[in-house]
Amino acid sequence: MSDAEARPTQEQLDRYAEQFNRSQTMRLFGAQLSFPQGQKVVVSLPEVRSEHRGGLGTSAINGGIISALFDYAIGCTPALLDPTRRAATMQLSMSFERPVRGDTVRIEATIDNAGTSTLFASARMYDAEGHVCARCQGVVKLSRMKWASGDSPAVN
Repeated sequence: MSDAEARPTQEQLDRYAEQFNRSQTMRLFGAQLSFPQGQKVVVSLPEVRSEHRGGLGTSAINGGIISALFDYAIGCTPALLDPTRRAATMQLSMSFERPVRGDTVRIEATIDNAGTSTLFASARMYDAEGHVCARCQGVVKLSRMKWASGDSPAVN
């Protein structure tokens, strides 16, 4: 089987994102997951809210929020290979390069290397002006188990 044949379809990825976006956690954060052209993971905050702010004692986004968004992005990269398999983030390493300001935020994550049970990914966080504000590298454990729903980890 070629690499292209092994990849999920855009329809499968869109379904995964649709269900994941319905989860309580994503709704709580106001975040949205997508897989543009099936090539990367994008997690966005289309509206940065007051509860997201407070980093450095300013209106910048709080580091805890940044960490959670990176965890979503890195943790969803295995879906680019097989959206039906369970996966769990094992490790995140972040560097905060500048305060994340503005009314929107976007994280883009890609797979660096994937084996049969472990995946390595990297992500960048962009502020409303498109500046890279933070970077993350992560390790994700891939399971052979399928999600209970069959195609997404979303739990309503």
